[in-house]
Formats: sequence, C-alpha cells, structure tokens
Amino acid sequence: MNDRLYPYVLEPKETPAIWGGDALVTRYGKHGDRTTPLGESWECWDENRIANGPLARKTLGELRAELGDDLTGPIDAHRIFPVLTKIIDAHAALSVQVHPDDAYAQRVEGQPNGKTECWYILDCAPGAELVLGWSRDTTRVEYERRVADGTLGEILRRVPVKPGDAFYLPAGTLHAIGAGIQLFETQQASDLTYRIFDWNRVGADGKPRELHVAKAGDVLDFRATFPGAVTELAYAADGLERTLLIADRRFLVERVAVRANEARLETDGLPLTITAMDAHLRIDTPDGASVVLAPWQSVVTPARFDALTLVPGGEPTSALVVHPSPDLGAARRRAQAGGSPADALDMFFGQFA
Repeated sequence: MNDRLYPYVLEPKETPAIWGGDALVTRYGKHGDRTTPLGESWECWDENRIANGPLARKTLGELRAELGDDLTGPIDAHRIFPVLTKIIDAHAALSVQVHPDDAYAQRVEGQPNGKTECWYILDCAPGAELVLGWSRDTTRVEYERRVADGTLGEILRRVPVKPGDAFYLPAGTLHAIGAGIQLFETQQASDLTYRIFDWNRVGADGKPRELHVAKAGDVLDFRATFPGAVTELAYAADGLERTLLIADRRFLVERVAVRANEARLETDGLPLTITAMDAHLRIDTPDGASVVLAPWQSVVTPARFDALTLVPGGEPTSALVVHPSPDLGAARRRAQAGGSPADALDMFFGQFA
C-alpha cells in the first residue's frame, strides 16, 4: 500500500459576500460565524489544503507537483486542477454577469481558460428563480443602452427553480442566481467574471462594485436561446442509482445514491471529486485506504485507482461526483449498459454538444 495515495479530504475555503446568508454554517457544516454573511464554500480548488493523512496541510496544487499523474492521470499535472466546485448560499440575488470562453480569456486576459459552469439546485425558497439569458434576441447596442439607462431588467429572462434541477451555462451565457437559492456549482478553474448589473448595491467599502460592461459585451451571446433545466439521465448499476446531470467535455457531474451495502464507482483513470450530501459516506480504495466523509464534506481521489468502493453511512446516502476532462464515450456506454435507450442517450448528451 502506498501511504501517499488515498482519498484526500479537502478543507473548504469560505468566502463572505454581501448577498450571502448563514446556511453554509447552519446547514452545510462549514466553519464560520453565522452572523457574518457567507456566500460560497469552495469545496475543490487548487489552493485548498488536504485535511487528512500523511499529506495533510499540503495544497491540492502541491500534490499535483509531488504526485504527478498518480494524482491527475491524463490531465496535465503542471497546470491548475481543472475544476472548481462550490456550495453557494444566495440569501439575496447575485449580480447579473457573464464569463468569457477560453479563446477570449487567453487573448485578452492572458489566462489559460475561461469559465463554463453548471448549477445543481440543493434547496430554494418558494418562487425562487434564476436570470438565465434574454427574453428575446437583442444586440450589443441595445444592451449597452439599457445598462446605461437602467432598463436592462426588462429583457432579462427569469426561470423558476426547484431542488434537484440542473442548469448548464456555457461561457457567454447571461446569468444571475436569484435570492433564496442554495446550489452546488461546478466550473472551469477560473474566476473571470464580468459584472453587468448589481441591483444598485454597494460593497463593504460603501461604494458600488466595479462593472465590466465593455468586456461583457465582447463575450455575451445576444440570442434568446431559452435555456432551462437540463433533462437528466438516470440508470442503475453496481449498487448505485446514477443520475447524470451535466456532460460537458470539461466536466461530467452526476448524483449517485448508494442502495447496496457497498457500490462500485469507476474512475476512468481520472481524479474524481466527491461531495457527500445528507449522510456520511465511506470511500475505500482497492489497496485498502479509506476515509469517511461527513455530510457536505468533499474529497479528491487519485487517478491511479481505476475504481472506488462507496459504503453508505445512512439512508439514503447520496453524493455529487465530478469527473474532470471526462471520457464521455465511457459514460455513455455505462448508461447504455444500465438500460438507457438510445433516444434517451441522444437527448441527454445532445444538450451539451
């Protein structure tokens, strides 16, 4: 047994926000003062520290340098860990914003990638909604005029949400998380955000937060594409009930429920991120390493292991699993072997083409 290869529990990074609440502390078990509004818990991030085992206190980035492809598999170990996962508590609405794609980020910002992301709704207040795209086709000229005269809200498209909904946001999608929503976010490892409108709020310094109207105009998709919750794909295999939520080439996100005494989860030779949901979850590796996750605790597993064993700690025991740079063909074949018909497979995977 290699005592340097085991499931790495991550210490999350909590970030305060004017729009945050107390749910990250009171519901999701994060450290902090419940009287200070917290907006985000960064669950898997290259700078997060390891909380367990012989490599405790090292960052995920330091593990990349030390372990190489034992940790990352086919993913370049010299580059930042490719995904960032978060739990977000939007007590109030977030700003209206957009993210650039890889080409714009490289050309204009000098950064390796932009930001495609997705959301999985954990909980929400009655009537909660997202801003997602435009209510009709518009143009850059109209967009800039409406930002200037304060009427942008008239052409924003609002989408109601409920727990269990998943939303896919390719770079260039206009969006905002509405008030009363708690969600799990998976995104490319980038913090490039172009803020368009912030509901006339001021920051902690008493001043309005910076807007990025021109750069946002460069990257916005001005078409009314009418995105909504994705059509999910569910199947059962190896003691797991698996629900595919998002299947982008940058990340695959699924919700798994352990319905047997133990269940097998294939890794496809990738470093998975796993976040336990409302019950404890034990993760065992083939060579005998083991860790127990508390509810809403997250882990990264080494790519060296071709499969993991999940052992339930309660009923039901569910987790959110993120596969970075996934093998979408392997994911499709697993779903097909689990009984998913061809038309359902085509519909699901076609949403992300």
